[in-house]
Amino acid sequence: MEVLKITDERFRLYGKVVEQIDFSDLLRRMEDTPLPEDGVVYVASDPELESCSCAEEICISGYGGMPIQIGYCNGNNDRLNAVEYHRDSEIDVAVTDCILLLGRQQDISRDYHYDTGKMEAFFIPAGTAVELYATTLHYAPCNVSSGGFRT
Repeated sequence: MEVLKITDERFRLYGKVVEQIDFSDLLRRMEDTPLPEDGVVYVASDPELESCSCAEEICISGYGGMPIQIGYCNGNNDRLNAVEYHRDSEIDVAVTDCILLLGRQQDISRDYHYDTGKMEAFFIPAGTAVELYATTLHYAPCNVSSGGFRT
């Protein structure tokens, strides 16, 4: 599978780079979140992250003022073993380099089957935030190196 850059035109099907928010406080706080040696840990809501200086700006500019949760997904992963999508966009902030495997909800068949061969891989550099559209199929990021990932 070819790993594309998020600057590739194909990424526009799935999301966009978020550049108008300063995520530096969130990135610093994320350094203290757990990083399992094996598997992935997902925490939907972390009060420490939700109190970061950019939380209000994420809420206003990313979600129109609707209530939000800020959590993390950290670990070691090298495979696609599930896909999910949401009813709203998701903002992912890469603390470390990682790879996102992405697909489109529109490609799910009428009998609810999905051909994972349609997934595309995108390299997300450390320090980069991306908005994944609500219709984007995704799951836990994949490692770029043996040190795991933090998002």
